[in-house]
Amino acid sequence: MSTTRIYRVAELPFRVSCSGEEFLPDKLSNMHPFISGLLPKEEALFTLEIEYKELPEASGELIYRTDDGPLFPEISLWKTPEGHISARTRALPGRPEAMELDMAPDFASATLTLPGKEDAFALNNALMLLFTFASAKMGALEMHASVVVNRGMGYLFLGKSGTGKSTHSSLWLKHIPGTWLLNDDNPVLRLMPSGEVRVFGSPWSGKTPCYKALSAPAGAVVRLHQAPYNKIERLTGVKAYASLMASASSFRPFSALADHWHHTLDAMAQAVPCYELECLPNEEAARLCFSTVNG
Repeated sequence: MSTTRIYRVAELPFRVSCSGEEFLPDKLSNMHPFISGLLPKEEALFTLEIEYKELPEASGELIYRTDDGPLFPEISLWKTPEGHISARTRALPGRPEAMELDMAPDFASATLTLPGKEDAFALNNALMLLFTFASAKMGALEMHASVVVNRGMGYLFLGKSGTGKSTHSSLWLKHIPGTWLLNDDNPVLRLMPSGEVRVFGSPWSGKTPCYKALSAPAGAVVRLHQAPYNKIERLTGVKAYASLMASASSFRPFSALADHWHHTLDAMAQAVPCYELECLPNEEAARLCFSTVNG
């Protein structure tokens, strides 16, 4: 027996199918808010088929491998002899491989092979990767950011790991009335067909369980830097583009996707105010940021 569910992230629907008595995606509570359906005449962004068997040996050309350190998952991408893209993940470097995700060249279909080890981790990472690639042509970017909403507008806080993105969001939540958290690690920023830029909650939110199928117009993007003082300035042109690009989940080896991501980033850098905030982790920094991005 095969079960199929339709999910919707950033207004983009996709299908997941799985055989067996238990439907594995149902074990991912982070996916539950995003269960949806297809509208009349609407096509799915991609279809993912899940199967259980031993992983085959990796074959083809290795084109990318993460190297984030011993405490982070490892992802490798291969170009197969058939022209597909194969993704493999390990929960930690040195651990057994948890899955193989075989993706069609256009990313519209994929097969996820699971060996029965760390399946929930593997499926979650496979969905995040496949969504990243398949949604590129739809003006979507997964961002490494923390996002709050205030007065109906979404504000993204960017920065390297450990910079204080979550801390700055918590300061807004505490000191800026009417603020709520949309996502704390992997929101989706999307250039809509109308030209509007919106920020969406996603099923992926790092260590903070915040999985909201909600969105808001992007009010500003703020890159954080730790400093012994509080100072904010507007970024424009190349600096704004570079600030966005540094926190976007994109893979440069894929030239066709890179063209889509470049177009999206360029449009966003012009449409959304971008700032750089050098700051302390205090109330004053939150209030300075809030007053500046609100004009």
